[in-house]
Amino acid sequence: MSDVINATNAPIPVGKYPHARKVGNLLFLSGVGPRKPGTNTIPGVMMDGQGNVIGHDIEAQCHSVFENVKIILDESGSSWDNLVDITVFLTNMKRDFDIFNKIYGDYFINNQPCRTTLEVRSLPTPIAIELKCIATV
Repeated sequence: MSDVINATNAPIPVGKYPHARKVGNLLFLSGVGPRKPGTNTIPGVMMDGQGNVIGHDIEAQCHSVFENVKIILDESGSSWDNLVDITVFLTNMKRDFDIFNKIYGDYFINNQPCRTTLEVRSLPTPIAIELKCIATV
């Protein structure tokens, strides 16, 4: 059996899926992006007058996505220190990886989960980063 978890203080998912599922002592988070809870605001997205994305601030998005992951973990009965595996999706590895990697290192001083970082062509909303996480409970 698994428990479906929808965190009340995290951004609403962009599709029909939960924030997380608990299976035994493992917690599987759905993809988490940097949207601000309670809104569809995406930190660091720069748009032109026609609503087209023309740039992004990866630093702002990194801090926001990490905060969203923390919210989901906390509301699921886990914590940041219980993360064991993270898959990172970046839309521009060449430009954003070094900044992301430095910020990631600041957040993971004590806990060092396994990590895979991939470049993807795009993500479902105009975001530049998304995390897929597994933690213990």
